[in-house]
Formats: sequence, C-alpha cells, structure tokens
Amino acid sequence: MDFHDLCSFESFQQCCDRYGYEGNFRDVVEQEFRRSKGVTYLDHAAATLYPESLLRDYFRDISTNLYGNPHSHNPSSSLTHDTVERVRDRVLQHFNTTSKEYSVIFTSGCTAALKLVAESFPWSSGATREAGSFFCYLTDSHTSVVGMRGWTAALGVVALPVAPQELTTRAKDRVQGEDASCQTPHLFCYPAQSNFSGRKYPLSHVRGIQARRLYPACDLPGRWFVLLDAASHVGCSPLSLQDCPADFIPISFYKIFGFPSGLGALLVRNDAAGILKKSYFGGGTAAAYLSGEDYYVQVENISDRFEDGTVSFLDIIALNHAFESLYRITGSMHNIQQHTFGLARYTYMLLSSLCHGNGRPVAQIYTEGQFESPITQGAILNFNLLDSSGQIIGYSQVDRMASLYNIHVRTGCFCNTGACQAFLGISSQQMKRNLQAGHVCGDNMDLVDGQPTGSVRVSFGYMSTFEDCQKFLKFVAECFVEKPVTVDQVRLQKLKTAGPPSEESNERPSVEISNGQIHKGAEKKSAEASRKRFGHGGSKRPGEAYTLTNIYIYPVKSCGAYEVQDWPVGPLGLLHDRGWMVVNHNGVCLSQKRETRLCLIRPQVHLAANKLFLQASGMESVSVPLEDDVRLHADSRVCRSKVCGDRVETMDCGDEAASWLSDFLGQPCRLIRQRPDYTREMKKKPADAADSPLLSLVNEAQYLMINRASVALIQDLMSSRQDGHQLLHTQSVISRFRANLVIAGAEPFEEDNWSHLIIGDTRFMVAGRCGRCQMIGVDQDTGTKTKEPLISLSAYRTGKVTFGVYLSLQDPEDSAGANVLSVGSLIRAEPHNY
Repeated sequence: MDFHDLCSFESFQQCCDRYGYEGNFRDVVEQEFRRSKGVTYLDHAAATLYPESLLRDYFRDISTNLYGNPHSHNPSSSLTHDTVERVRDRVLQHFNTTSKEYSVIFTSGCTAALKLVAESFPWSSGATREAGSFFCYLTDSHTSVVGMRGWTAALGVVALPVAPQELTTRAKDRVQGEDASCQTPHLFCYPAQSNFSGRKYPLSHVRGIQARRLYPACDLPGRWFVLLDAASHVGCSPLSLQDCPADFIPISFYKIFGFPSGLGALLVRNDAAGILKKSYFGGGTAAAYLSGEDYYVQVENISDRFEDGTVSFLDIIALNHAFESLYRITGSMHNIQQHTFGLARYTYMLLSSLCHGNGRPVAQIYTEGQFESPITQGAILNFNLLDSSGQIIGYSQVDRMASLYNIHVRTGCFCNTGACQAFLGISSQQMKRNLQAGHVCGDNMDLVDGQPTGSVRVSFGYMSTFEDCQKFLKFVAECFVEKPVTVDQVRLQKLKTAGPPSEESNERPSVEISNGQIHKGAEKKSAEASRKRFGHGGSKRPGEAYTLTNIYIYPVKSCGAYEVQDWPVGPLGLLHDRGWMVVNHNGVCLSQKRETRLCLIRPQVHLAANKLFLQASGMESVSVPLEDDVRLHADSRVCRSKVCGDRVETMDCGDEAASWLSDFLGQPCRLIRQRPDYTREMKKKPADAADSPLLSLVNEAQYLMINRASVALIQDLMSSRQDGHQLLHTQSVISRFRANLVIAGAEPFEEDNWSHLIIGDTRFMVAGRCGRCQMIGVDQDTGTKTKEPLISLSAYRTGKVTFGVYLSLQDPEDSAGANVLSVGSLIRAEPHNY
C-alpha cells in the first residue's frame, strides 16, 4: 500500500475505533464551524474552536434577559446570582463531583488559579523545629506551574523539581520515618496531560502522593496536598474527581469550549479549602470588616471568599450555553476522547513511518509511547522534521510553509521548558548559551549551532476531521520529503497492531510512489545547472565590482513599490522608505499577510512638491505632506503602534487619507506615520557598528538587497517543479521579495557571505540574512496568493529559509543628505574573514 492509499479514509478507518458522533459529522462541522472552511486548524491544545450555535444561543440569552451585578439583591441581580450558581453545579457535574465535595472558584484562567494557590497555601519556612514546606513539581510542567516557585522562594520554601520517572522508581512500599504528629504542609503539582507531548500521567498519582507512597512524599514527613494541572487534559478527555480526589484543580474553559476566553476556575476539595489563607480581601469576600482598625471576618462560602470583586458574570453565563452545545454535538467527553485520539494515532502512524527516497525517516517524534491507548496518550503530536541527510529542519521554516498551505500549527517550546529539554536533549547550560545567542521564549530562532531550540506541535479538537490529518500529511510529503516518497511498511504494520515497541530492523523496507512531485534529485540538478549558468563554480576576486540595477522605496509599509533611478540616503534608510503604515480600526498594523490588496496601492513620493500621493486603480489619488517638522503636527493625534514587536510613536495623517484607504480596502483603517522626533534602534547591532542604526517602520534593518543571480536560480527551481502552471517572470519574482536594492554580476547567493559593500561612494555593513515567510507568495501586480516562490526556496534552502541580505550604513554621516544612490552604480563587496 503506497502513501496515497494510506492517506485514504478507508485506511484511516482501519486504525480508528471511532470517528465522529451521532448524526452526520460532516454536516455538523459545516454548519457549526463555517468560518474554518479552507483552514486546517491543528492548534487545539492552545485554544479550541467554538461552534456558531454557542454564540447564537448566548447572544439571544443576554439580549432577552436583564442580568445585573450578583452582589445586589434586585430581581436582575438575583437572576445573575442564580444563573452563576447553576453554572457552578454544571462545572462540578462535568467533572463527576458535587458541591459537597468540591467548590468552584472562578478566575481569569488556569494561570490565575495557580497564582491563587501559590499565594494562599500555608507555606512553612522551617523556622520552627519542624522542617519547612516543600513545593514540588514535575519537570514536565507548564511555565505557570513552575512560576509558583517565584512566590515560594521569597518565603524561604524549598522548590524541588521531580523528573517523571522518579515518582515511581524512588517510591517506597512503606513510608520511612513516619511521624503522625508532623503536619508541615507540602504541595506536589503535576499535569494530568503534558501540554508538550500529550503524555497522560496516571491519575492514581494523586492518591499515591497523598498517602505518601510515591516520591518525594515518601521521603518527607508532613501533610501532602496535590495540585492536578488539568488545563491540557480536559480539552479532549473526561476527568472524574471521584477517581482522583486532587486537592486543587486549575482549568481554563477556552481549552474545552473555545468561548469564552479569559475565564477559568480553581476546583478546590472542600476538605482542603480550610488551609488556604488570604491576605488581600476584595469586594464580596468579607462577612464584616472595619476601615478604622485591623478587623476583618471572611465569608463562610469558599467560592465567595476567594472571588475578589465582581466575577465576570456574563462570561460565566456563556458557559451554560457552552456545555449545552458541547454535549449536543458530541454526546460526552468520552466520545471526544475516542474521536480525537483516533485522529492523533493515525497521524502519528503515518508521520513516523514516512521516509525520504533514500529510506531515512522524515520526522523525529517526541513521545514516550506509540499512541497505544487514549488512557496514556492525548490528542497531541510533537515532532521535528528531518531532511534526507538526517538534519533537523527548523520549526520556523515548517511554520512558514504550513501558513502558506493555511495549516495552523504551534511551534517553539510551548511554555514547557522541562519537557523541551528532556525530549530535545538540551542541557541547562545550552539553554543559557542559547539565550546569550539571542534566543528567547516565543521567538523564531529555531536552530542554534545546528541544534533545535524547539519543535512543532499539532493537536486535535472535537471538531477536527480526517481531512485535517490528510491535508497535513500531504503537506509534509509535498514540501519536506525527498522524492520519491516512501513508507516504512514494517514499522507501519507494527503500529497498526498496537503491540509493544520492538527493535527496528537496520533495513527499512519501503514502497516508492509517484505523486506528481519532482524528485529532490531533479531540484538539485536544476540548482546545479543554474550555478553553472551563472558561473557559480568559483568566486569573484575580493573587491571585484558588481552593478546596482534597481532601486525601490516603499513609502507606505506593505504597499506597492515606487521605483526610482536616483534617491537620497536618509538617516533611517532610503529617504521616506517605510515612513508610513496602514492600521485597522484597532490601531493594528495591516500587512499583506492578512490584507493582500495593500500591494495594489501605489504610493509615490514627490520631493519637489513635498507630497506623498496614494494611487490605486479606480480611485482618485489623495496626498499627504512629507514635512518632518513635528511642530507642524501639534494638532495631530499621537498614536502608539507596534512594528515587529517594537513599540513606535506615530501620528495620524488625517481623515481624507483614512477615508480613501477605508474605501479601497473595504474596512475602517487609518494612515499613520512615524513621529520625526521618535527614534527606534535596530535590535541586533552589527558587530563593527559604533551605535545601533536607527530605523523607520521597517521590520529589521535599514536596507534590503537581493541578487538577480539568486532570483534566476529560484526561477529555475520553480521551472523544474511546475505542473502545468504558468511560470513567474523575472520581474514578478523580484517584486515579491520587496527589496530596496537589486544587484547584478554576482553568483547565486554569493551575497550571503559578504560583510561589507560600497555602492558608489557609500559604504554599507551587511547586517544579516533576511528570513522569508508566506508574504513572498503574494503577486504584487494582482494581490493574489500563490505558494511560489516559497516552496522552491524552501526546497533549496533547508534549515533557515532566507533570501537577500540586510544592510546598514557604515557611517551615519553618509545620511546627512549629500549621498545619493543611483542605478548603474558599481558595487564592491568584501567577504567575511573566516
């Protein structure tokens, strides 16, 4: 059976026990989740999707009923109070318990619930004869759990990280040094399901810790409490508190329902609630207090005691409709668990069996087991992709390509450094070195010295479909597998039988298929032909000249290019380059990633007239002044916006330009420009720069330069990949890369190895390579999206997908106004001294 057959629904049904729910599942998805049509959403572990019926029922409810503040006693307030209490019971029912055993404390989310426990737990610092409290947590824990030690450390409490295997390997049948009189409180935290790998930890650990049979409780006398982080688990799995009576269970409701967001809860076992002590008391939490002296009596009700101020009652009311829609569509959490696990298992089986044409595996999957059972594994698949030589492909490249195919995944470390280190083999020292190299949590620096800093995660929700799996697997095969695609049939058969893991054969029997894609070998031959065509057999001698063939400025960020023959060098780059940008009604910058029609706006800068003109087909032009005197803008509205993560101060350019842009783009938006008295520095200062170069509204650096020979090489690759599609002409490819400077005379990608260059009389530093995203797929003449040239570029440049280099002025004095760049100027480049 070849890969095409394995991606069929019939093959999927052979390894999936349950798919869908009662009724026609396809119809339900089409009716309830129409907004996701054309999107393969695989990030449910971060936030799942809400059904349309939930919103309809909720809005009908709050539109026809009058809900007042539940702290009042009037009829509208009483309705709110009664509804909120009904929802509390509904939450407890969902987790198979009652108000006799547990209380529901509403919070803003799981993190807030964890913070509440950290601040309210009766930590003992060990100042008395008894040893102090221990705060223990599994190393495979979310940042928000590990972050509790920030509070405990300030109290002198010992924080003890516990590796997953230590729980049982260091357990003891009999508790050593049992001292019934010792009542020192300790807290152990662990996840019901790892948000990194989807591994489910035994719920029996709750009783094991409470009874002091498991490590570390078996070694430390005292009273042990268990916090079960259920945020990841409850999204797709049932949780019965009758089976695992944890003391504290934090959750976030958007993980289950998608809506409302910003609402969570802490479920507290009533027998443990009495130990929690508050310092701060807010509205609604006091039975009585005096403002003139230190007198305060807390309310008896546990929920009221810890819900400071007025709860988000309208969001809580939405939960009532969320439960209704969830059970109406799926029937039960057990059904959801079976459905999502089947999808995850099928995807795991095929991805882990997928091979390159040379037989090497395509993916390195981070899992403890082999997806044998939904009891031990959730609907999460974590992996990195490998090229045909076995090298890891950076997760940023996978993310960019996935976005091009409208596939939504999650990348990075997923706020779980412990699991990331364990699975990727990153030492603590290496983590610190990565930070020194510039890598921080949440960025796109996916490889440091060739080693991964994170991975790719796909996760499923109750509305996920077989087609989601199919599209994802075909995407991987098309973009990252050296052709012909092969499948390790021996491994696949072992996984189908769900037997225990066994040693794999050194030989990997496989089946070749043809799926209409070119072989990697053909791509390499095409690339080699391009290298020969453009003389890529040897380098030019240092200092040999090249030519500047084109100069472009982009006055309005993400709008069309304005080509010039000669142009002044300004203090922030080419004069007036990216001096303006378009923002939506919320003040968020619009780019071609979301609004491709921006490229159809053709700005022109008329220096003599001191005006910026906006032009577009079917529209009369509109203009705004170019002047940089901030005093002339005393009446302008000052705005604060963000560009590439940086906060920038800008000024609004008036209603006329805003109206023009809103009419053309079909949405409310404004034109803003960077304040002339505001300075923004380049994040990564070039090594030999005295000061960080100043930037306009560009993303990374003052200038972007590309090489015509590199463009031609990519064109050849696209030609070899074409399947009856019309080829892109050279100018179309150049325009997609949106460079300021285009050069000729160099070899393909020779510019990657330059450190400095001189254009005419102006000296530049090379500030790094330009990482590319799906935006280069936008046709700058029509605004339509295509997958090229990103696919060909990705196929050629495994690892970090870059094209072009950033430049900054070597000497800031060159921007004083005398220097002008001209088409036809000679360029002299200096290579790096390795």
